[in-house]
Amino acid sequence: MKIKINLHLHTNDDPEDNIDYSFLEALDEAKNLGFECLALTCHNKFINSEEYRLAAEERNILFIPGIEKTIEKRHVVILNSDKAVENIKTFEELREYKKTHTEIFILAAHPYFPGGYSLCKKLEINKDLFDAIEHSWFYSKHIDLNKKAERFAKDWKIPFIATSDTHKLKFLDTNYTEVEVKEKTIGEVFNAIKNNNFSNTTLPRKLFVEMTSYVLSRFIDGHKKPNSK
Repeated sequence: MKIKINLHLHTNDDPEDNIDYSFLEALDEAKNLGFECLALTCHNKFINSEEYRLAAEERNILFIPGIEKTIEKRHVVILNSDKAVENIKTFEELREYKKTHTEIFILAAHPYFPGGYSLCKKLEINKDLFDAIEHSWFYSKHIDLNKKAERFAKDWKIPFIATSDTHKLKFLDTNYTEVEVKEKTIGEVFNAIKNNNFSNTTLPRKLFVEMTSYVLSRFIDGHKKPNSK
């Protein structure tokens, strides 16, 4: 069966970004849009809530706990881990963690986007760590910073998956992946991606109406929390 998934989502649980919706609100929107799998990835805060899992289950959505962790000043999405992941500070520590937590899935978030938090050379040095590379929703017909990531993924045969890196619910459905699975489990979702049994849905955004306004809103929101980006 084919299911619609999004593996990069922020909510008002996030300690760093100012988000105006809850995870439960995100679940309701996801259900309306036909999603059947959603990962919660707050910045530097791992959340594996039984309340959230049950709420997702009630909506026929598979909940994947995760985190967008800052490692050596770079953003890495780590899925299906545990709270100990919050203590990881280096890529070598992440490598050791993965050896003993083989059930996790590591996504290279927006690797070549401008700003100090993108992986850039760190992706190339540590490519063995990553199970997939992110195709970000944040691009237009004229500006597309995903192209370098796509070439890298193709060269090294790493899955290239679409996510919305959701900070605004209106973008939840703009970039997503559909995976072919035998049953709806976390392991099956990860295996489908690793085995290239997936397809991406993605459309370029309007440069000034959507992208520029988003950047401005993130800049304003970023000053509302003392530890925000």
